[in-house]
Amino acid sequence: MLDLKYLRDHAEEAGRRLSTRGLDGAAQVADVLSHDARRRELLQKVEALKAERNKASKEIGQMKAQGRTDEALLARMKQVSDEIAALDAAVAGVEEEQKALLLTVPNLPHASLPVGDAAANRVERTWGAPPQFSFAPKTHMDIGAARGLLDLPAGAKVSGSGFVVFRGAGARLERALINYLLDFHTRPAAGFDAYEEVAVPFLVREECMVGTGQLPKFAEDMYRLAEENLYLIPTAEVPVTNLFREEILSADQLPVRRVAYTPCFRREAGSAGRDTRGMIRVHQFDKVEMVQIVRPEESYAALEHLVAQAEGILQALGLHYRVLTLATGDVGFGAAKCYDLEVWAPGLDTWLEVSSCSNFEDFQARRMGLRYKTAEGKNAFCHTLNGSGTALARLFVALLETHQQPDGSVRVPEPLRPYLGLETL
Repeated sequence: MLDLKYLRDHAEEAGRRLSTRGLDGAAQVADVLSHDARRRELLQKVEALKAERNKASKEIGQMKAQGRTDEALLARMKQVSDEIAALDAAVAGVEEEQKALLLTVPNLPHASLPVGDAAANRVERTWGAPPQFSFAPKTHMDIGAARGLLDLPAGAKVSGSGFVVFRGAGARLERALINYLLDFHTRPAAGFDAYEEVAVPFLVREECMVGTGQLPKFAEDMYRLAEENLYLIPTAEVPVTNLFREEILSADQLPVRRVAYTPCFRREAGSAGRDTRGMIRVHQFDKVEMVQIVRPEESYAALEHLVAQAEGILQALGLHYRVLTLATGDVGFGAAKCYDLEVWAPGLDTWLEVSSCSNFEDFQARRMGLRYKTAEGKNAFCHTLNGSGTALARLFVALLETHQQPDGSVRVPEPLRPYLGLETL
């Protein structure tokens, strides 16, 4: 949620920055500020009436002490009380409308982002080179079926399209990846941050989804249990960040670094027509997620650390990847800045996003009332960040396609062998 005071003081700038997202930013800001002006106008009327009531109350008290009454004044005070009650209700209604509007306004893109849609995304760096084969590389679907690692028809049979069944060594590989990723982040090598592992619920309350920005914007993409009003999480970011909702953290609690494994559930209702080959876009997938809560002045350095941490995974697994800064029209709703990490899938002959690392600045913190105590003893909003460390469905794809061998087997990268107990799949 954007700072209302900032919108008042920098309306033109805010509108311009929002417009780089491909929106009518000026109209969004004007709508919010018109509600704000109406709210302030109503509050002024309320304050004026309360001042009149307070003055009259003193007069009535003096008259009572003298044994006198003023029926006209008493009637006027009854009218004033009724008007105050009506205005209070009107203020509450306008405030509710204003809050609802603010919840639909995305974050302001950081000045370092390229301006434009996805075509303007900027490649910051590339690591490694595409694997070279003496044969035509197969897709993960063909490898998985031939080696008994995946059963896509079985997933469709029990749950419909967009679901996967892992089998045998494929199921073991999925489990090995989860454990390896958690260990990587909780027992880091030199130069990486250490995260505390948490195991969180996979169902969350509506206010948690609002807090991290999934609601109301992406309601159609979420799985909801209507009777309980609970949501299946689309990412561990939601429950992990909301662990600190409505809290005031002390200075020595920052930075907060948490990591969690969860399955993720997404209807992908807005993704019709997008790539649905194999495991590229599924409704349920595993992910290990990093979350940081930091002081505002530390958040952009923390973002670079998040990216480096996710890159460390891909380098250790020998995967060719690139890092992109997302453009203003492609960056996520709540993010001020986001890097995407994409791995090369040689069988599919395409790049696959396996990690998004985002700085939300104070956007999420305002929505969830997350603050910290500054050195001056004031309460200020934290900055929140998250990064996939990483998403397993596409990581699984890249591993199979990158490390496939001429005989149809798949070489297991060295770091995974202790977890998997196999050198080949």
